[in-house]
Amino acid sequence: MTRHARNCTAGAVYTYHEKKKDAAASGYGTQSERVGKDSVKNFDCCSLSLQPCRNPVVTKEGYLFDKEAILEYIITKKNEYNKLLKKYEKQLKKEENEKAELAAAEKEANLIKFMNREKNISSVSGSIKLGNVHSASTSVSNLANGKDKELPSFWVPSQLPDAKLTKINKPDSTVYCPISGRPLKMKDLIEVKWTLVNDPDDKKSLIAKENRYMCPVTHDILSNAVPCAVIRTTGHVVTMECVEKVIKKDWLHPLTGEKLKEKDIITLQRGGTGYALTNQNLEGKNERPVLQA
Repeated sequence: MTRHARNCTAGAVYTYHEKKKDAAASGYGTQSERVGKDSVKNFDCCSLSLQPCRNPVVTKEGYLFDKEAILEYIITKKNEYNKLLKKYEKQLKKEENEKAELAAAEKEANLIKFMNREKNISSVSGSIKLGNVHSASTSVSNLANGKDKELPSFWVPSQLPDAKLTKINKPDSTVYCPISGRPLKMKDLIEVKWTLVNDPDDKKSLIAKENRYMCPVTHDILSNAVPCAVIRTTGHVVTMECVEKVIKKDWLHPLTGEKLKEKDIITLQRGGTGYALTNQNLEGKNERPVLQA
């Protein structure tokens, strides 16, 4: 603590500097820390598994995924949609049955009223009979109105007889990208072709190498510090310098010679380098209890 006593932190003399110093020492408040290079994924790693891609595919927004990981993600989302759709259809069927039961009950009540009028029953006896009918239809017994087939659990709040069921909205069948939030379809994924660095002196495995891939046109080494782009028609990964100086000159594929358009150039999203020039947000925050003054 500071020069003040332990219980004197509520007075006006407890300055902002002292409060900030005590918060840092006691573990209260929000702790901010700059994200380093080790906390950022490499440019050739999957955005889901954060591991080097074995069968890389890229979205139209430029996010790289392993084909196995993104397929598993899409199948999981489809299964969740099917489960929610079954619950929604069950809810609609239950609502239709309730409406049919209400219509039948109303029809029966009108029939009873009509028969009472035809028989000229006295008002007293008529009210008694109607009361018996009403009490029978609104019985609170656990065995009335078909409740004998249900087995409610009185230990679970959601299974109580007076529990209000939450209404399920119609589920959305669209699968969204886990990174960009845009609609994601399997047919829109583009297979990526890396160009390996040919270094006969380097005997390391591909994962252990620091310089794994290069641009097939300029032969520049690809890394998080080098902006890259994917050619949509063939899947080759080239540097943005190659795009600006070579491809945009005649809009021809430098390897195959086919005609390209601006939509055929997909900017590959990089993980980052740890420097503020490359990344937009490099600050991580850890929320902790607040030190009350």
